[in-house]
Amino acid sequence: MPLFRYRAVTAEGKSFNGVIEADSLPVAKEKLRKNQVYITELFAVGERREELALPPPLLLAFTRELSQLLKAGLPLYESLVTIEEKYRRHPKHPLFLDLCDHLKGGSHLSLAFKRYPKTFDQIYLSMVQAAEQSGNLAEVFDQLAQLLHRQQNLKKQILSTLTYPAFLGAFCFLIICALFFFIIPSMRELLEGRSLHPLTQLVLSISNWANQHVHFLLTAFCSFPLLLWFFLKKPKTRLYLQKLSFQVPFLKTILLHSSLVRFCRTLAMLLGSGVPLLEALAHSRRMLNNLLLEQVVQDAEKKIVEGQRLSTALQSQSLLPPLVMRMLALAEETGKMKEAFLNLSTIYEEELEKHLGQLTTFLQPVMLMILGGIVGFVILSILLPLTDVNSFIN
Repeated sequence: MPLFRYRAVTAEGKSFNGVIEADSLPVAKEKLRKNQVYITELFAVGERREELALPPPLLLAFTRELSQLLKAGLPLYESLVTIEEKYRRHPKHPLFLDLCDHLKGGSHLSLAFKRYPKTFDQIYLSMVQAAEQSGNLAEVFDQLAQLLHRQQNLKKQILSTLTYPAFLGAFCFLIICALFFFIIPSMRELLEGRSLHPLTQLVLSISNWANQHVHFLLTAFCSFPLLLWFFLKKPKTRLYLQKLSFQVPFLKTILLHSSLVRFCRTLAMLLGSGVPLLEALAHSRRMLNNLLLEQVVQDAEKKIVEGQRLSTALQSQSLLPPLVMRMLALAEETGKMKEAFLNLSTIYEEELEKHLGQLTTFLQPVMLMILGGIVGFVILSILLPLTDVNSFIN
């Protein structure tokens, strides 16, 4: 349903504002009139509640600010109102105002969060629900802020590692397009009727074919991302690509470590918040973003229901490193599961940073060599006929 923002005055003359959900503007007016208030302003927000979502940086800022206000001793409702006042001119302000309204109406914070699934996922909701039962909301929001901060940093680190190779690849693609579509065709008359080197003949043939089928190439280039996105949405295609990527040793290490960092840290936070192991595993499994590893954890959940320990359930899986099983077995003996998963996330995060640094160091010269090789090959094939002085004299 659409959201409507309103300002109203009570019978006692007290002014207040809020957000109401209704099918249309007249329905919203009728709902407010039933509350016996005088409406001074009412207008549509512009976004449906189901579509309203906070971007990751804003979600992190909201979680961190809420944690700080709760630690300072402010009640939960007053903390939310303080945040709502801060973001009053922000486009996502209706979400904060709606949270305040539901909390003021006696609803639990987790139920108010549940109305916005695009912003607050199941992990976020589970930790808040457990915190409401235990009464340690400030600590849980602090843990959630740390979790979101590390997740966003990990994404930025991976993206920054891939940015330079992607830039070089795009630059190489533009140079090749300029050579085949502009430079080589402009030299065609100069090379006609001459005995050409096989390399030159090959490059000229490719350029002629590309210019004759330019519309087909443009269509294929524009439709390729859409087709790729369509096939990646299919679980079978993703599973096949993930199996293929796990056959490459270095790539397997990076993918495995990045998944384990997210999984172990999320699981540690959920266990520390008092979420049961099976429920924590079910929520943390979604953080793996890998169908192979998700199947491993799902099989382990079934074995735990049958009475096995987590370390025993995972022991037969060849995808997980032996260190995970050793630390889990020790944690089950000592009862320190949260600490074990936190230590595992720290270990694999350091390993991931090291491997990403090695990947960056390796990819930069390799991409430069590939770029230089392709461009050099094309330019050499063009220069070869120009070095034949006798051909020009004739």
